[in-house]
Amino acid sequence: MPADALRTFAETIRAAATGGKRLRLRGGGTKDFYGQALEGEVLDTRSYAGVVAYDPTELVITVRGGTPLAEVERTLADKRQMLAFEPPHFGAATIGGAVAAGLSGPRRAAAGALRDFVLGVRIMDGRGEDLTFGGRVMKNVAGYDVSRVMAGALGTLGVILEVSLKVLPVPVAEATLKFEMPADRAIEAMNRWAGKPLPISATAYTDGDLGVRLSGAAAAVKAACETLGGQRVADAEATRFWTGTREQTDPFFGGDEPLWRLSVPSTTAPLAIEGRELIEWGGALRWLKSRAEVRTIRDAAARAGGHATLFRGGDKSAGVFHPLAPALAGIHKRLKAEFDPHGVLNRGRLYPEW
Repeated sequence: MPADALRTFAETIRAAATGGKRLRLRGGGTKDFYGQALEGEVLDTRSYAGVVAYDPTELVITVRGGTPLAEVERTLADKRQMLAFEPPHFGAATIGGAVAAGLSGPRRAAAGALRDFVLGVRIMDGRGEDLTFGGRVMKNVAGYDVSRVMAGALGTLGVILEVSLKVLPVPVAEATLKFEMPADRAIEAMNRWAGKPLPISATAYTDGDLGVRLSGAAAAVKAACETLGGQRVADAEATRFWTGTREQTDPFFGGDEPLWRLSVPSTTAPLAIEGRELIEWGGALRWLKSRAEVRTIRDAAARAGGHATLFRGGDKSAGVFHPLAPALAGIHKRLKAEFDPHGVLNRGRLYPEW
């Protein structure tokens, strides 16, 4: 029963706080590789699952945090709706874990990031208290920013009990085009096309090939195909490509080299770093497979006006996430102290200091 699960969560958290212990929040465990150290006894969130409310006419769904992400997507698909930010699964993910990780897929540059679709959350903080922020409709903005803070916090601020998300209709038509060109031309083309009224919903470039996905009304997609040219990719092949990019099953992501995730201005030239790049989000997201030194990679990202995250593999001793400026680090620490004063929840998952 949901009430029993909540009671167990509260008792476990309060006992940990009293006993000076730490808890590791875990849903499907599909993002265990992401972030710093995994510390503490596992608090499994999957017992608190299910759809709380779904109104297709309002484009809003509210679900419990332990609900499988695949189940949420199936529920939406039945009404021809979707999570527009295309969260990666990496396995049997839960919706709470998806929100906590804050990761978005190929459609992010066109539709927005996961945090942009969070309307409200219900969490249990490090005191075992049940707190609600935001609402279930776009008009309700009370606590809106607090709700968004939970996206990407990796469970360091609270257990995500419920989340209300804005959803969107599935596009009527989609087509994927392929272009052969060098990286600098691909970056220029993606930025040029972004300034035109084209229904581009995703871009991905690697090893001389640029993939462009078009989504929207059938007439708009057809006209865009004629305008851009390129080679039309068969629908089944296109689905495999975009799913492989989102789920990192594409051959690019194979091998044992450390995988870096660099966020840079979209017009940034190809990075002069040893390794291979896959460029998404119109040039703003660079996946880099490289054995270069941490400082070399982070300095290159900083010079471009961005930051670098060690997404998977490699040596985490230098920090997974880009070092924060002192003022921003102070905000993070104050948030942690407010929501989890005893340091119980996922301590050290974002930064070793908290």
